[in-house]
Amino acid sequence: MAFALGPQPGLAQPDAEERRARGAYMGALIAELRELEDPLRLGGGPARIERQRKAGKLLARERVAALLDEGEELLELGLLVAHDAHGGIAPAAGVVTGIGRVGGRPVAVMANDATVKAGSWFPETVSKVLRIQEAAMRCGIPIVYLVDSAGVFLPQQHGTFPGKYGGARIFHNCARMRRQLRIPQIAAVMGQCIAGGAYLPALSDVILMVEGTSFMGLGGPNLVKGAIGQQVDAEDLGGAAMHAARSGVAHYRVADDAECIDRIRTMLRGLPNAPAAPLHPSEPESSGGLDEILPSDRRLPYDMHEVVRRVVDQEGCVEFMAERAPELLCANVQIGGWPVGLIANRRGLFRDGGRTRIGAIIYAETARKAAEFVEKCDRQGHPLVYLQDVTGFMVGPQAEQSGIIRAGAEMVESMATTRVPKIVVTVRHASGAGYYAMAGQGFDPEFIFSWPTARVGVMEGESAVQAMFASELRALDESETGPAGDLLREIERTRLEYDRTLDAKWCAGQGHVDAIIRPEATRGVLISCLEAVQGHGYARLSKS
Repeated sequence: MAFALGPQPGLAQPDAEERRARGAYMGALIAELRELEDPLRLGGGPARIERQRKAGKLLARERVAALLDEGEELLELGLLVAHDAHGGIAPAAGVVTGIGRVGGRPVAVMANDATVKAGSWFPETVSKVLRIQEAAMRCGIPIVYLVDSAGVFLPQQHGTFPGKYGGARIFHNCARMRRQLRIPQIAAVMGQCIAGGAYLPALSDVILMVEGTSFMGLGGPNLVKGAIGQQVDAEDLGGAAMHAARSGVAHYRVADDAECIDRIRTMLRGLPNAPAAPLHPSEPESSGGLDEILPSDRRLPYDMHEVVRRVVDQEGCVEFMAERAPELLCANVQIGGWPVGLIANRRGLFRDGGRTRIGAIIYAETARKAAEFVEKCDRQGHPLVYLQDVTGFMVGPQAEQSGIIRAGAEMVESMATTRVPKIVVTVRHASGAGYYAMAGQGFDPEFIFSWPTARVGVMEGESAVQAMFASELRALDESETGPAGDLLREIERTRLEYDRTLDAKWCAGQGHVDAIIRPEATRGVLISCLEAVQGHGYARLSKS
């Protein structure tokens, strides 16, 4: 049986030379991304890495790798967060967060990187911990904390300690998971765990401590001496032996990092499995070539069907309302055997009812079609996957007369109130209110990713220049003199600032996306997320 989506009608297919050019364009963006990411994975650098090894401790990423199943890669969330902040002293905000399989089940993981300012908490560290906790709570999967932190980074305490989403929110989430949501939390103290940070393991279900290298206490020896004048060494104050034998705070004392990780794996394997499982998966209709689809000129169209046929299973694709609002693809598909509702913006020109419509724009009919599809998926219990490339809603007298405001509200409302999970991949544009309607971050998608080509913002820089300098530009048109140098510099500064803040790397640095992914990785990332949102790893007990 042929795949349901053939080449997109009305689009010229790129020849081999053009595909190579597109591949080279994407390859350059990917190389630029790797150049940024690779140093971040080294944490605090070679000297601090060596210090960690001499202490007999695994690095944060080594701990995570040992925890996950053999051959399993962490779906890391937030690697680029804070990459352009604090003068570069907080790579990855000093914490590794993500989702991976342990014993075949999805598990959320947080690991402090002690090579980055002794694992101290920056404001962005708190944001990343809250994000991975949110993922665990939304997906109903266990979370593991691999703790090795000296507490709040004091020069940034004003952005870390107070506020509704400051450090206290982490403990709020721990308490909710423990008492209300019944989501397993396993904490391993594998280094320092000082001050308020000690409540992270204390509010978990299980606490392990590594002998000889771990410390847990509300204050360290220096603070104790300064506060109450008592001299005490770290081991007697908050070491693994004391907490396991005397205070009773620790449940397990283990000899080293390796034993600690092995004990956690055993605990996770002992949790009950959820019954959710994929249907009969099939391979995509096409494989490879995702890096060769998008042209370098952002204004040019491309065939969204080429993206879809490389991401979804070959079997089970049924387009919804195929003859209505063709600029928006809505289809029931399977990805790795998981049934989902797919919503994707098409690019190009379309004919609908005798009228020409522009792809990537949302019209009133587009919005109503999307709302109806979302409501159908909600009733069927199918998660939604959005492939975003949207430039906004249509404007003008005809659009207003069509009721686009009300239709747009229906699209937003259905998406905002759906009970099924939402996963977003921004392929290129995420502009204006169209970004919101296509499940933008403010509408709590379970996961949100972008390709290196993504651009997120109200409008492009050139459009912003036209809007912000409209009166000056009109005056120039009516004047015989050329523009002043100050005006030209301000226009260019605005254009450059827009280009910087629209870029996917900037968005990832602010935490506006969970990760920038290579196009070829899209299918695998979606399958991992779909497994997680099914609560595949853990069957929560019903309340008696």
